[in-house]
Amino acid sequence: MNVPADVASAWLRHARSDLQLARVALRARAVLPEGACFHAQQCAEKALKALLLQRGIAFPRTHSIEVLLDLLKAHGVALPNGVDEAFSLSEYAIQTRYPGEWEPITKSEAHRAIEQAGLVLAWVEVQMHDRPADPPENQIS
Repeated sequence: MNVPADVASAWLRHARSDLQLARVALRARAVLPEGACFHAQQCAEKALKALLLQRGIAFPRTHSIEVLLDLLKAHGVALPNGVDEAFSLSEYAIQTRYPGEWEPITKSEAHRAIEQAGLVLAWVEVQMHDRPADPPENQIS
């Protein structure tokens, strides 16, 4: 898989944008915490896909963070503990976007999801040697 560097960088820019959207959503009164969690999941998913693209590792169409992490591990990438646990964000990809038969997301849970996504993004940026010119604000509240 031979992908131009700007494609992987574009995925990373979108991941950064999703992290910012998650942070903004959590502060907004009219936005449910589920919306913040969705964008946190999207951040982690896009960041991991950016790294896979940069490394030339093909991946399927999926929202499963676990599948993406397993692909990295299968190709010899050592994952730090916090990143390896990001599979938990996958539940926010679809089910939280629609009303259903599950418990509502709390603000505390949304905070944890955003922190988890930020950890994944920061790790991917180091792996890709691609730090943002203007680091996004770290404050969630």
